[in-house]
Amino acid sequence: MNEIERDDQLIAAAGGLSTEISPERDLWPEIAEVIAKPARSRWMPMLAQAAAVVLLIGASSGVTYLAVKEEPQLVPVVVQDLRFERAAFGAEHTLGSVYRSAQGDYQSQLDRQLERLSPEVRAEIERNLTLIRDSIAEINAALKENPDNALLQDLLVNSYREQHALMRRVGSLTQRVMARKDI
Repeated sequence: MNEIERDDQLIAAAGGLSTEISPERDLWPEIAEVIAKPARSRWMPMLAQAAAVVLLIGASSGVTYLAVKEEPQLVPVVVQDLRFERAAFGAEHTLGSVYRSAQGDYQSQLDRQLERLSPEVRAEIERNLTLIRDSIAEINAALKENPDNALLQDLLVNSYREQHALMRRVGSLTQRVMARKDI
């Protein structure tokens, strides 16, 4: 059998098939219902989210109100025995005994630590200390002329702090150098 005869047989068989197939049940009522049903609005999910946000804000505000509304609990405070000294600045005044004691301790520690350092480093540290001490002397001289100047008083206190900080740093520097075992 050649191909042309076979094609003719297939065309004849296809011509014998029915051209119309009816569904097993009537689908039109379901289709009509879907068409007639109104489409869901795009705004509905956004409105639901907005309502959830409002509800969340309201609930958190209510909880915050209730938490703040409660009376604060008093916590007992222990006041240590503090001694207040009047600060006085100027050439004729000295700082308190606690400061003088700390200054003496730092100075003796500094003298011991400087012996361990190289001459170049020692000279640099002494130059910095001299600069700070000269600044303190200049500020004291200016305070003698104008003892109520708050800026000069602040500069003087900061200069003393810088002097102590430098002395402490030198002590910790030499301790770290002496503690190293890899040298």
